[in-house]
Amino acid sequence: MSKAPPKMNDAVDLLDADHIAVKKMFTQFKKLSEAKAPGDERKAIADKICTELTVHAEIEEQIFYPAAREAIADDPLLDEAEVEHASAKDLIAQISAMDPDEALFDAKVIVLGEYIDHHVEEERNEMFPKARKSDMDLKGMVDELTALKEELLANDSATA
Repeated sequence: MSKAPPKMNDAVDLLDADHIAVKKMFTQFKKLSEAKAPGDERKAIADKICTELTVHAEIEEQIFYPAAREAIADDPLLDEAEVEHASAKDLIAQISAMDPDEALFDAKVIVLGEYIDHHVEEERNEMFPKARKSDMDLKGMVDELTALKEELLANDSATA
C-alpha cells in the first residue's frame, strides 16, 4: 500500500479510513487462518469484513462515485471501480453464505482481501487525487457519507 496523504478531514479521508480499518481486519483474518483458529472466530471476522465492505461500497456508489463521475470526467476509471465493486459483492455474497469450515472459505476471504488491496491502490493513486483536484465538495460530502454509513450499519445490525 502506498503511504496515505496528509489528512484533510474530507470525503477522501473518510473513505480511506474505511480502507485502513478493513485492511486490519483482513490481516487479523489471515493470522487466524494461518493459526487454524476455530471456525466461529474466523467467521466472525469474515462477517465483519463483509458488512464493512458492503456498507463502504454502498456509500461510494450512492454518493461519492456519482459526484466523481460528474467532476473528474474519467469514465473508464469509474467504470472499472464499479465493476470491481460488483465482483467484490459477488465474493462477499459467497463468503456470507458459507460455513467457515467449508472448503475454500479462508481462500475466498484472503482473495477478497487481495482484490480490495488492488481496488484501494487505484482509488488512492488515481481516483482520490483527481477528486481532490476537482471541484467536488469533499468536505461537504462527509456528513452525507457518514449519515448513510450509520443508517446502513444500523439497518444491518437490526436485521442480524
